[in-house]
Amino acid sequence: MALTVVSRNGREWRLTERIGSGSEGVVYGVDDARPLVAKLVPDPPDPAAYRRRIARLVRQRREPRTVRLLPATTVRVAWPMVGVRTAGPDADGIDGYVMTDMRHAHRPFAHLLTPAARRAPLPRATWATALAAARSLARLLADLHAEGYVVGDLKPDNLWVDDRGEVGMADVDSWQFTDGGELFPGRMGTTGYTAPERIGAPVGTPPDRTSDDFVLAVLVHQLLMGGLHPFAGHPADGSDYLSYDDNVLHGRCRLLDRTSVLLPRSVPPLDLLPRRLADLLRAAFGGTRPTAAVWAGALAAESAPGRLRTCGANALHVHTVERPWCPWCHLADRAGGTEAAKTTEEDTA
Repeated sequence: MALTVVSRNGREWRLTERIGSGSEGVVYGVDDARPLVAKLVPDPPDPAAYRRRIARLVRQRREPRTVRLLPATTVRVAWPMVGVRTAGPDADGIDGYVMTDMRHAHRPFAHLLTPAARRAPLPRATWATALAAARSLARLLADLHAEGYVVGDLKPDNLWVDDRGEVGMADVDSWQFTDGGELFPGRMGTTGYTAPERIGAPVGTPPDRTSDDFVLAVLVHQLLMGGLHPFAGHPADGSDYLSYDDNVLHGRCRLLDRTSVLLPRSVPPLDLLPRRLADLLRAAFGGTRPTAAVWAGALAAESAPGRLRTCGANALHVHTVERPWCPWCHLADRAGGTEAAKTTEEDTA
């Protein structure tokens, strides 16, 4: 039996297919002329608090600080449009909200992260596209921080990207924000995308902007290094590999110490990164973290005319001008000789 949801003022929507689920909620299509989806959260820790959170976010949609984040020309954030509750004789009274369907103009962010994943949905994507996505993400996060929001659970599953590398964000209901002096704390965290000070912290410890800035650096590294997590690798000291988070806590990162981890020869070389961005990554992981605004400026500078070079042998091989030869052809040669060298960046990044 199809689910129906109803808003406080009595408007109903019929839900269609189940699109996906996460650690907290389930997303359904909505039978509407507009591209909409509904997120339902079956078991929030405090249902009354969750309803209040959604009501405040819906109200903030009309406030200046949020309006600035929601331009009419593109969808940057899938903001809650209206709070809803399941209805009908067989419904369980589950709370949620209706929002814009990001699939209308975007693809899952993960489709751009790894070479294999982007081959079909983004066949013309290059390193320049990944650089554009990094810049767009940094700009979006900087704008959110400027308006007082903290994402708290920044990760690929909450992000979307279009063909040009423009990034959008969903799952606003997990963000941290204040409204009328009341703090609505961030509630979530994800292994591999958690700042070191939040790993193992007591449940309910609120995130802050600097924890977002750490995860932003992780995502920038993944975008520009063919999906490679900056804390990937087997501990070089002979201890067991446990998780990205364990490597984070022990500072095992190729950028910080080449001898700290063991990685396969197939990973992109460190000099694929422009020196300016490599320095920012080192600061993010082992020093004073650059803010999202600093990242946005640096990534924009690396996208400026003259900063990118296209390989003469393959138009999909793009890299920084600081790199003396094409890293994608070089990786292909290492992977399998002359035939492999004819492959695109998608096969070798």
